[in-house]
Amino acid sequence: MSRQETYPVTAGGSSTVISHSTLVNRNVTVAGHRTSIRLEPSMWDALALVCAREKKTMNELVTLIAHNRDQSTLTAAMRVFLLTYYQAAATDEGHRLAGHGLARMLAMKSTTT
Repeated sequence: MSRQETYPVTAGGSSTVISHSTLVNRNVTVAGHRTSIRLEPSMWDALALVCAREKKTMNELVTLIAHNRDQSTLTAAMRVFLLTYYQAAATDEGHRLAGHGLARMLAMKSTTT
């Protein structure tokens, strides 16, 4: 979501809306070629977590995404990758392995009895 501010315009008494993006621009190297990508801060945070979990650098992960993308832009491919990655973790099995929710409560209960 972008912030918007309204500034008065002297000609004709109307006003104009100027949007300030909340996207963060970062440079990455894809297969040896430097490019810039604009994503929301939470997307960059999620990518960093995936990199740590998969033991890959950001450039390695983005290169893998770029080589396997179906989307028209690399930015779109990165968002779809993150959605797919976290959807896989949100399955019943992924949820259980992560120790979330009911599985965690049951595990805690079995250790106390």
